[in-house]
Amino acid sequence: MKGPAIFLAQFASDDPPFNSIESIAKWASDYGFKGIQIPSWDSRLFDLKLASESKSYCEDLKGKLSKYNIQVTELSTHLQGQLIAVHPAYDSLFDPFSDPKVHKNPKKRQAWAVEQLKMAAKASNNLNLSDHVTFSGALAWPYFYPWPQRTSGLIETAFDELASRWLPILDIFADNGINLCFEIHPGEDLHDGVTFEMFLDRVNHHERCQMLYDPSHFVLQCLDYIDHIDIYHERIKMFHVKDAEFNATGRQGVYGGYQSWVNRAGRFRSLGDGQVDFKKIFSKLAQYDFDGWAVLEWECCLKHPEDGAREGSEFIKNNMIRVTDKAFDDFASGDNNIEDNKEILGID
Repeated sequence: MKGPAIFLAQFASDDPPFNSIESIAKWASDYGFKGIQIPSWDSRLFDLKLASESKSYCEDLKGKLSKYNIQVTELSTHLQGQLIAVHPAYDSLFDPFSDPKVHKNPKKRQAWAVEQLKMAAKASNNLNLSDHVTFSGALAWPYFYPWPQRTSGLIETAFDELASRWLPILDIFADNGINLCFEIHPGEDLHDGVTFEMFLDRVNHHERCQMLYDPSHFVLQCLDYIDHIDIYHERIKMFHVKDAEFNATGRQGVYGGYQSWVNRAGRFRSLGDGQVDFKKIFSKLAQYDFDGWAVLEWECCLKHPEDGAREGSEFIKNNMIRVTDKAFDDFASGDNNIEDNKEILGID
């Protein structure tokens, strides 16, 4: 495992040091981070189009970051990926994720998003990255609770369509040698293991269809996030280190009562302030020899982001496990051959 790294989406702003890639890299380095995950839509930090066209731009970017001993871990297209599949109920809410030229035109907005993903695949290649993170978008999300009763085949039709939109994009990522990792996230059609499997079946178990693991979203769904690693470790290529807590009351549960983040039973918290058992997570990922980056995604309804980042860097560093290259009882091993083993077992 590599790290610690930090996702920059929640930190980028118009104020220094968060308004340019070089100054935010220095800030991250000062806080002890080794890598940055870049939100590809934020032009203050990154030019996605230029990165997809110019290897020299990418080399120059890496050179700027290397001055602070910082690497690019991955690019993110969370916002653009969301727009690959949008239910009409959310059109006006998701329009701001796109170029104003395609607002109020869902077909043009989707086409714009597809081009963004294509550029992200090429840019990731130009940066010599191996993985990329996105959202799946959602056609079926308004129907996640079966009331009123869903019409026969509604969910199957939604997932058939979702897969048909993503399959050509997955092929482009394959052509560029990049894993496309879907963050499993409420609000997306891919929000748990079952829905990921439904999608995976429909994209023919595409070799580049992978997963970003973020335990905070599973705490809020009351899903066993440790067992999830056992089940899907072969598909988990990225890791967001984010904490959460779920405190059910007699008045509120999983659905949150339309309350603000502060007042919800399920809340995102800074690392170490929530209920996620990170010792078990880091141990489980070490067991499966996860070799990706441990990336802090700061989202907390209480703590200041800079405090969350500073504490988060140390938290990740203290939980990372250097995997041993030998067994602890090797000192007592013998150099037995097959004849010795037969003698030990009493075999003639």
